[in-house]
Amino acid sequence: MRDIVTIPLNEKVSLIISSDNSGGIGMKAEDLVKVSYETVAYYSFRVAAMECIAGGGELISVVVHNFCGNEPWEELVKGVQKGVKELGLSEVSVTGSTESNFSLKQSAVGIIVIGKKATDTVMEVSLSDSLKVAVIGMPLVGNEVVEHSENVVPLALFQEICRLKDVVVLPVGSKGIFYELNQLFSNKVLEKGNLIMDIDVFKSSGPSTCFIAVYPGGLEEKIKSASGNYFHSVHIEF
Repeated sequence: MRDIVTIPLNEKVSLIISSDNSGGIGMKAEDLVKVSYETVAYYSFRVAAMECIAGGGELISVVVHNFCGNEPWEELVKGVQKGVKELGLSEVSVTGSTESNFSLKQSAVGIIVIGKKATDTVMEVSLSDSLKVAVIGMPLVGNEVVEHSENVVPLALFQEICRLKDVVVLPVGSKGIFYELNQLFSNKVLEKGNLIMDIDVFKSSGPSTCFIAVYPGGLEEKIKSASGNYFHSVHIEF
């Protein structure tokens, strides 16, 4: 199951809505992870954007829910715009609201991404011997996201892989690679012993610092070449 809501508008077009929240991350004294509000918004945006794009959506609007105070608003919008630019998009509106009546002790931000997609787009996949599976990027969480940013898969690369024909992708979030793999395949429940790979399949991937790609074997060299050091092969034993 994907973390999106799809609303058909007619036989041809549907709205696709995704979201992400962050709490205790920012510049308040009691925040657990200290980073700029531009960084907070960028990573929260990328989670929601990746879910929308992976579900077949084309971004059209972003809504920011700001519980950090009035001052960070411009930084938050700048973070969203950084992600929009990385995706090579220009026609994406940004709006939102700030809680200005009361001050919270910790930072909190919510992001909603709205996109559109073809109503008949199918994103399900059945596991078979003819398909290859890879994780692109590394699972990182908390301060690791900033300290090891070179291992965070770029949004532009994610979008490039999504646009390849016959490739199905799924961003990895806080529940880890193993959980997401079991959400992806409609015909197979995986056990820990089914998987062979060089990274921790149970670790949180925080703000979707990596994603799963499933593709025909003939595309492996193309995906490897595009992904470079971000590429990690997943071997599934049946």
